[in-house]
Amino acid sequence: MNMISPPRQRLVVIGNGMAGMRTVEEILARAPHRFAITVFGAEPRPNYNRIMLSPLLAGEKTFDDIVINGHDWYEANGIELIAGERVVAVDRAARTVEGALGSVRPYDLLLVATGSDPFIIPVPGRDLPGVITFRDMADVDAMLDACKRGGSAVVIGGGLLGLEAANGLIQNGMAVTVVHLMPTLMERQLDAAGGALLQADLERRGMRIICGANTQALVGEGRVQAVHLADGTVLAADLVVMAVGIRPSTALGRAMDLDCKRGIVVDDTMRTSDPHVFAVGECVEHRGATYGLVAPLWDMAKVCADAMTGAADTVYAGSVTGTRLKVTGIDMFSAGDFAGDDTTEEVVFRDPARGVYRRLVLRGDVLIGAVLYGDAQDGGWYFSLLRDAEPLGALRDNLIFGQAFANAAIGVDPNATLAAMADTAEICGCNGVCKGTILGAIATQGLTTLDAVRGATKASASCGSCTPLVEGLLTLALGTDFVKQEGDKPLCKCTALGHDAVRAAIIDRSLKTIPDAMAGLGWGNADGCHSCRPALNYYLLCAWPGEYVDDAQSRFVNERMHANIQKDGTYSVIPRMWGGLTSSKELRAIADVVDKFDIPTVKVTGGQRIDLLGVKREDLPAVWMDLNAAGMVSGHGYGKALRTVKTCVGSEWCRFGTQDSTGMGVALERMTWGSWHPHKVKLAVSGCPRNCAEATVKDFGVIAVDSGWELHVGGNAGIKLRGTEFLCKVSTPEEVLE
Repeated sequence: MNMISPPRQRLVVIGNGMAGMRTVEEILARAPHRFAITVFGAEPRPNYNRIMLSPLLAGEKTFDDIVINGHDWYEANGIELIAGERVVAVDRAARTVEGALGSVRPYDLLLVATGSDPFIIPVPGRDLPGVITFRDMADVDAMLDACKRGGSAVVIGGGLLGLEAANGLIQNGMAVTVVHLMPTLMERQLDAAGGALLQADLERRGMRIICGANTQALVGEGRVQAVHLADGTVLAADLVVMAVGIRPSTALGRAMDLDCKRGIVVDDTMRTSDPHVFAVGECVEHRGATYGLVAPLWDMAKVCADAMTGAADTVYAGSVTGTRLKVTGIDMFSAGDFAGDDTTEEVVFRDPARGVYRRLVLRGDVLIGAVLYGDAQDGGWYFSLLRDAEPLGALRDNLIFGQAFANAAIGVDPNATLAAMADTAEICGCNGVCKGTILGAIATQGLTTLDAVRGATKASASCGSCTPLVEGLLTLALGTDFVKQEGDKPLCKCTALGHDAVRAAIIDRSLKTIPDAMAGLGWGNADGCHSCRPALNYYLLCAWPGEYVDDAQSRFVNERMHANIQKDGTYSVIPRMWGGLTSSKELRAIADVVDKFDIPTVKVTGGQRIDLLGVKREDLPAVWMDLNAAGMVSGHGYGKALRTVKTCVGSEWCRFGTQDSTGMGVALERMTWGSWHPHKVKLAVSGCPRNCAEATVKDFGVIAVDSGWELHVGGNAGIKLRGTEFLCKVSTPEEVLE
């Protein structure tokens, strides 16, 4: 007996954007034959990734790069796409949808995904030609056309979209001024300190920024020509981009007499006040909240698809959101509540030299907010901690230093952390792809490359910030089959590349930051580990001296603290004494520090310096502040760096001395101080062949003779004693330094 299949239900989708089409994708994954689907799209294009409009404007992507579902996808899935026709009416009683060009389609279920509308500030001149918004492909085309004519542009709004638009216009040769009403940029995502760093970076790129400015009018004859500010400032403008915010697009919902407040009101299954009508995306209001970022849209799509197909009784409970600025070279991440209150506490890290700022907000033992600027590669990790809202426990002590060091401090392998992630953990926020989807695709489709994973799952196909995590999953699934191991031993578990290959690639590919190196070389772990981060930091210092800025967070704890941790958890502090010389001022400062901080042990070292032992960790900043005030700097008695230049008194005082060994030692130490090496380095200068400074067991030794200086290399006085090898003899101090 032949079974007759029940007729397919008619599903009409209003909106061909990311939220609506993601819901359709989720429906097809659950019940591919349940619905006959019709999609109305106001734009004459297939579905594309709106969050990639900024890289498209900046010339970093093409339109084909950002298409999510091409025309072939609609055809392959039997979907009728009515593109370029806006829906103007919905008859809920008859259950029909009418388009502006006369198309009418009946529905059994209706999905409203009309997105959001850009907010236009109500100032005179807002309707002039040359005044546009930044929401869709048509806006990008208009901006690119304006760039061909050149001139100046004013972007009104210093939020996420405004700054991305301004950057794209600068990349296309326009002179750009950003006008922002609030005192600091991106005030919804950044605190004042982060906003100030962002403004400084953007201004260095040629962007003029005016904060605390109120736009009064847009003026021009037949076309916009200037922007007038409330304080009397007049800005010339051939183009004005309004990017001051968005509002849920509710006009159609109100016309349908759906329950609407700020957005179209939906319940926890994304159903509206009409049981036959669902809504998702930026047009909706759920539990009083509206969303303008992409990650919540994916959560809504899954729940809506479950409800429409009956696949599961899932509910949408709201979303925690994180923000990244899509401007190449600007590394920023913000998530959660960074304002804080009387019940919270803050942990702040500032490194002005590198332009790095981190601020974590905690309530009790739970992370509730994070602001990262200058180095945001730990953003995904902080976001997962924030979203899960689990007690931090032992992680708290080193939380501010990021995942690699926080996990290393408690003995957690970062690759084990990736392996321990639940299959439902989201890896790609832009496209809502979870770990299980990626691993499943690798296993079932035989994927072995990043590009293959991108094509099959869309993970890492948008902004790229999740690329290290995706590559980590490839490494987890395939081991060394992912990156063919060639040459030297892998640097660590995060990569199959060896030290030599990493160093060569850094130079060959002009990789100049740790995030660039990790992304460019396919690091398996997004944050690196306590083994590879110090190595990358050192190799970048070697490759780009004077250009690369040392990353303090990628140094071992002793180097970060400028002190050497001891077995009882206290620290040893060794100020530098150039060539073994000191003064009464320095000695008084040391004595004052010892008394002030109750330091129990003071010892003269074998390298002719004074060691302060038993310094409490919390006292280290103040100890160094006092020593710095006396003109003393770090002796690097803890690092893979120049340690000491040991000297004898030489010809200035000794009757056997042939040359000024002390002066030579001071000169050598001042010249080489601050240099970093694969291992600690020690030097010595002896004033005569009696060799009182033991120069022949140092990495580099100098011995004075009557006719000049003998240079020796390769000595060691450690576990395996080794005498130096004679290198050469020179006549002058200048030749020694050379």
